[in-house]
Amino acid sequence: MCRGLAALPASCLERAKEFKTRLGILLLKPEFGHKIGNFSWSTKQKYSLEEILGWKESFDQLLRSRSGMAAFHGFLKTEFSEENLEFWLACEEYKKIPSKAKLAAKANRIFEDFVQNESPREVNLDHETREATRRNLAGATSTCFEEAQAKTYILMEKDSYPRFLKSAYYRDLIEQANSHRTGKPAHT
Repeated sequence: MCRGLAALPASCLERAKEFKTRLGILLLKPEFGHKIGNFSWSTKQKYSLEEILGWKESFDQLLRSRSGMAAFHGFLKTEFSEENLEFWLACEEYKKIPSKAKLAAKANRIFEDFVQNESPREVNLDHETREATRRNLAGATSTCFEEAQAKTYILMEKDSYPRFLKSAYYRDLIEQANSHRTGKPAHT
């Protein structure tokens, strides 16, 4: 007999939510054709050593680089947190939409994909920001995701970006670029 979700222990609900999130991620993997706007993720990219080392300068520098974003996205996928960058990019694309009618439709899609509770790629936002964003949908303008996007940016800049720079993932990119440069094979 089904007891309903409220009767389940909190740990079961958390595991179910995690499973749902991972399933959503699996369905949106780039190898299955996932794209955001004009940006598609390439997992088989080669980077120059100078380029990789340049990403350390600042988070903005990383985001200005298409290959930097692709590498950062690859890292975020290893942590099951790529939705933050995908949301930020979706907001950047959203701001460029000239048609008022298309703004409203796209705003609803972004909200359903990233902001709404229990959405497939839900970003980590506080209740107030989530509700303010929901209210902004009523009069969808190019700035309706501004607050949520800014909070996601800060989260990535203060949390994910430093972890990326300290990660084995980033060190491996440096090692591969360095070995490609010197002609010596990279250690695996």
